[in-house]
Amino acid sequence: MTDAAGTSDALGPLARRVRRSLNGDHPGETGTMLPPLVDHHVHLQLTDPDAAVARGVAAAVDLGADPGAIATIARTEGLPHVRYAGAFLTAPGGYPAGRSWAPEGSVRELRLVGAAEGAGDAALEHRALAGPIEAAVDEQHRFGASVVKVALNASAGAVFDRPTLDAVLAAARSRGLPVAAHAEGAGMAALAIEAGVDVLVHTPFTERLDDALVAAAVAGGQAWISTLAIHVRDDAAAAEVAIDNLRRFHAAGGRVLYGTDLGNGDLSPGVNADEVAALVRAGLAPSAVIAALADPWPERTADWTDAGVATFVPDPAPAGADLAEPEPFAAWLATARIVPTEELEPR
Repeated sequence: MTDAAGTSDALGPLARRVRRSLNGDHPGETGTMLPPLVDHHVHLQLTDPDAAVARGVAAAVDLGADPGAIATIARTEGLPHVRYAGAFLTAPGGYPAGRSWAPEGSVRELRLVGAAEGAGDAALEHRALAGPIEAAVDEQHRFGASVVKVALNASAGAVFDRPTLDAVLAAARSRGLPVAAHAEGAGMAALAIEAGVDVLVHTPFTERLDDALVAAAVAGGQAWISTLAIHVRDDAAAAEVAIDNLRRFHAAGGRVLYGTDLGNGDLSPGVNADEVAALVRAGLAPSAVIAALADPWPERTADWTDAGVATFVPDPAPAGADLAEPEPFAAWLATARIVPTEELEPR
């Protein structure tokens, strides 16, 4: 078996060896064709979406924006294709309310359903408090959201109690929308996992989750978006906690989604080498990293990313032992570019 064939095998079934057409911009260039790649955690009101496309990412999932503004961005023709959550749903005074970086209109503060406990007619009060939750979820849905985002950040303010979180989940699911949670602070990942939240928008990074809780997340079908590079950049201890949690989640069969939190400070757009390297350190083989990048979430199929383009990574690809090392594989994958599929010929 040649090195090229061995590399192709290690990259998994989504990778194909190709040559660029003699009629294109780079005639005869060889490399690897991948599906259009997705960054599953971005904030497009805080960054330039074109920059991500220029470095290999064809689609993005915005996880916190003014609903009207992000709907307008998503309707713009061309790349990246965008799915989005709309506004952050949070407790009164909860994260990220009041943050200077949070765009106007991007936060909805909701009264807690649990406040009804102890009232004379708890059921009636519960329905009265659940009404605004239904309205907030419906607002995101009417603006075209594909997912509902909740903030559970006990390190930065008030958070939803379990009845409120349950009400958000019920309202979202009645509209066919998954719920994604920012879980930060003691007990917040456990709250999200036990409530049955569909996705954690960051790999848990503030505390080590015990194996039983990790197993519960996997058994519940929860997915975790990686966002490891922000911790590699800012907080080595948090990075190690997150990588350890993700290693055990992935080893137990958990679904991992590539995401960077693009818009959160200085991050390399597109395929981020630091994010890829951290995923490899968390135990993901190259084929699993590519699967995390190509996962169609929050849609069920990859049709929403298909616009006659593919992600192309030029040769030389790392081979042999280098392919299993974080840095060579990450550096190579970060050279990815978006290319019209008609320019790529099988080799």
